[in-house]
Amino acid sequence: MIKTVFVFLLIICFASAQAQYNTKIYNQYLDFNEAQSKNDNSKAMLKADSILHSSEKLPIKAQTSFYRRLAKLYEDQNQPEKAILYNEKVLQAVPDFYISHRALGYLYLLPTNNLVDKMNQAKSNSAEHQKYQSQYFKAIETALPHLEKAEACDHDDATLDLIKGLYQKLNDKAGLAGLDKRLKLLRANCIDLLTD
Repeated sequence: MIKTVFVFLLIICFASAQAQYNTKIYNQYLDFNEAQSKNDNSKAMLKADSILHSSEKLPIKAQTSFYRRLAKLYEDQNQPEKAILYNEKVLQAVPDFYISHRALGYLYLLPTNNLVDKMNQAKSNSAEHQKYQSQYFKAIETALPHLEKAEACDHDDATLDLIKGLYQKLNDKAGLAGLDKRLKLLRANCIDLLTD
């Protein structure tokens, strides 16, 4: 009997400590949100660093919101690799969140300007030119589904023109011809707000 009571008390103490730990992480998350809303990026990054190692302790919706805010912070600081990483985490949790799709579409296109320069410089070297062209087309193919989801959920003439231009660069007439149909299908499930 005494052993059972002791085990029960031990479980309650552990649960209480765990709840306090979760509250501590959640409070850090609130501090991160506040710093970011005040455009205090250095404080926001410090708070983010303290949360990242324990982000799984946040409630699931708060985790997703944290990853999106962190992705935006990295976008603003011109760190596209990290912005991509955290936008992908958002889409793992909320696949129809079109704001992360839009961000990813444009982030995946960032290397294309540099690749065009490299292709132009490598015109005399067929193997090098082909390598850069392949990377260029891969970047476009990776970006297109994200841009299409964003366009389907929130029409923007510039984004639509970009999508059409990318299909033309790929010389993908079938992809371009099926664009309207895909956009209608993608429009069915759009999420534009993450909640904690």
